[in-house]
Amino acid sequence: MLIAIASDHAGFHHKTAIIPFLKSLGHQVRDFGTTSDEACDYPLFIRPCAEAVARGDCERGIVLGGSGNGEAIVANRVKGVRCAYCFSIETARLGRQHNNANVISIGERVVPLPLALEIVRTWLDTPFEGGRHARRIAEIDGE
Repeated sequence: MLIAIASDHAGFHHKTAIIPFLKSLGHQVRDFGTTSDEACDYPLFIRPCAEAVARGDCERGIVLGGSGNGEAIVANRVKGVRCAYCFSIETARLGRQHNNANVISIGERVVPLPLALEIVRTWLDTPFEGGRHARRIAEIDGE
């Protein structure tokens, strides 16, 4: 699977650890930046990442920041993106099962790296349940 990833300065260290983790699982990664922990404006990196998922250039996306809140907001402003704010294994599992989340947002300042890696693994391994959840997603999308 081709996975888009992006962070601001506050999510940079988790991003640099998640990339090799994804590759070890057999995935390809497209990094939308940032390239350091020097202060930057997260929308400049998060929006292109989310847009790549929405266009279908990448199958899924991971966005990271200090809390993950702003990154989730930016990603969810892109039509076709369903970004789940994940801070536990359960939020990652339910984000996939019930919301068919194609992007997740994780906060480096609130989620320790070992947990972040398990969140990513769970999100990748969990299938969408469909059924009543598909109807709800269509309602969200205005279909």
